[in-house]
Amino acid sequence: MIPVLDLKPAVDELRPALDAAYQRVMESGRFLLGRELEAFEQEYAAFVGARHCIGVANGLEALQLVLLARGIGPGDEVIVPSNGYIATWLAVTHVGARPVPCEPDPRTHNLDPERLASVVSPRTRAILPIHLYGQPADLPAIASFARTHGLFVLEDAAQSHGARCRQGAGGPWRQTGALGDAAGISFYPSKNLGALADAGAITTDDRELADKLRHLRNYGSKVRYVNEYVGLNSRLDELQAAFLRAKLPLLNAWNQRRSALAARYAAALAGVGDLILPYVPGWAEPVWHLYVVRTRQRAALQAHLEAAGIGTQIHYPTPPHLAPAYAGAGWKRGDFPIAEQLAAEVLSLPIGPHHTADQIEAVGASIRQFFGQSR
Repeated sequence: MIPVLDLKPAVDELRPALDAAYQRVMESGRFLLGRELEAFEQEYAAFVGARHCIGVANGLEALQLVLLARGIGPGDEVIVPSNGYIATWLAVTHVGARPVPCEPDPRTHNLDPERLASVVSPRTRAILPIHLYGQPADLPAIASFARTHGLFVLEDAAQSHGARCRQGAGGPWRQTGALGDAAGISFYPSKNLGALADAGAITTDDRELADKLRHLRNYGSKVRYVNEYVGLNSRLDELQAAFLRAKLPLLNAWNQRRSALAARYAAALAGVGDLILPYVPGWAEPVWHLYVVRTRQRAALQAHLEAAGIGTQIHYPTPPHLAPAYAGAGWKRGDFPIAEQLAAEVLSLPIGPHHTADQIEAVGASIRQFFGQSR
């Protein structure tokens, strides 16, 4: 069996460090808003290259809290990708604003900056691009458009821990999470930097915004029983912060392993059948949270791989505008054809820091067999 995802090897590799993290928290007697969280916030901010990191309960609430802090709500619009996981849209809906879908570039699957002009309106307050599958969206172009229109840029960096984007031709490289005005991050267990339960964070260079977010995540309060805002209960607990601290020093090495496996896929699958492989622009340095191919024969290929003991997954089978949650919004099939085509064709292959080169070669061989092609 070659699983599409296996989290246990990471635990095995880090077991002494995870055990030590657990013991530190148990012995401290402090389980919320303590030293582990403060230390992780400092370490992750330094890793990303942002001035501030605010630990929260999960990635969805990270996005929601930033929108709340910016005063975005009923009557406002936020531009979101028409494809990707529904959580990005839900953050907008939860604050009472309206998600406005923008189609992706079909090569990268990320929001297409060239299409922003067609969806912006006088009600638009923010743009919320996703760094999908671990590949940076074109933030320099998105940010340039946002500055022209006075819009806030909130990155959904849930899948892109450590990914980088070049700032202009010959310019410096910067990490996702430090490219927009703020970023919402998920540390869900399957992410490149995953906790052992739900966890999230927000990064920003804006000190005033960071201070407000620290209130909002804790019932709108920084001093007990003094509630300055209508906040949420959304705190990254001490235990998950300690586990994330144990994993963070290995993140770059694990991302390099993913990149090496992605290169093997690219070599093994080039020119095979009608398979469309991931496209990486020269200004992007992905971290391969997922390795996503496209084919019109997805169902048959997935069944073939399953019969061979190879796990796959579809990220994501239903575009948000067709989800039952948005049935009353007035969207219908055909409104966002690129998102719908991607949803019908994408297939995620096994990739992770603990997959082996032999496993990736076996997946490639099975796919070539399906298409009737030899190496």
